[in-house]
Amino acid sequence: MADDRARRKANLNQRLAVGFSLLALAFCALWWGGFIFWLVVVIGALVMMSEWSTMFAATPRQKRLGQLAISVPLAIMAPIASGPSFFSLGLVVGAAFFVGAVTGRRALAGGILYVALPALALLLLRSIPDGLFLSLWAMGLVWACDTAAFFVGRSVGGPRLAPSISPNKTWSGLIGGLVAAAVLGFIMAQYGLSPWLAAMTPVLAVVSALGDLYESWLKRRAGIKDSGTLLPGHGGMLDRLDGIVPVAPLAALMVIALGSAAS
Repeated sequence: MADDRARRKANLNQRLAVGFSLLALAFCALWWGGFIFWLVVVIGALVMMSEWSTMFAATPRQKRLGQLAISVPLAIMAPIASGPSFFSLGLVVGAAFFVGAVTGRRALAGGILYVALPALALLLLRSIPDGLFLSLWAMGLVWACDTAAFFVGRSVGGPRLAPSISPNKTWSGLIGGLVAAAVLGFIMAQYGLSPWLAAMTPVLAVVSALGDLYESWLKRRAGIKDSGTLLPGHGGMLDRLDGIVPVAPLAALMVIALGSAAS
């Protein structure tokens, strides 16, 4: 029993160390913006595409094709190219169609969209006025939800949220995550976040939780525990960013819609 407690404590410490390191990297990249942020996003997207291909048992050739195809729109999103734009979006869709047509693997084509759309959304958010603040809001609500859900779920426990998909997630953890996201939205509203975006923060936290469950469902279908082994205590990049994937595009659309309404 003592050995088990020690092992759990060591795993938690490892998880926290890796988590804080990733947060520091993300914050620094966001702060610098420009080429640095683009480079970090591209590296993360390529790793995610590799993990997605492995999850769906792609052949080495199909895996390389997927990464090469997604590299084209990612390169065009660079600040020295066209940047995050409708042209980039068109290339993302084109890359997905190309991979699907060449490989006959719809799942692999879906991976292009799953990975590239949030990358485009994050780069778009960072590139607009107040981009640093809005990017911190979009990413911060996911971090707040994940962190609170993890610790509240461990402390309170209770009924499982989706035992057939992810046995460790609880309703108490979900509620804790929603409260944390709502608090973050309220605090950021005091510093200039639109009241509408602040009100939508807990809604996006639900989307983040659904993204987490969706990735867990994909792993269960593939018969694997983690999407990769890159991040000790967290698994792969897909495991760590599963909440960002659906939240980033929705957050970008909300910001664009708010800007259009204001104009």
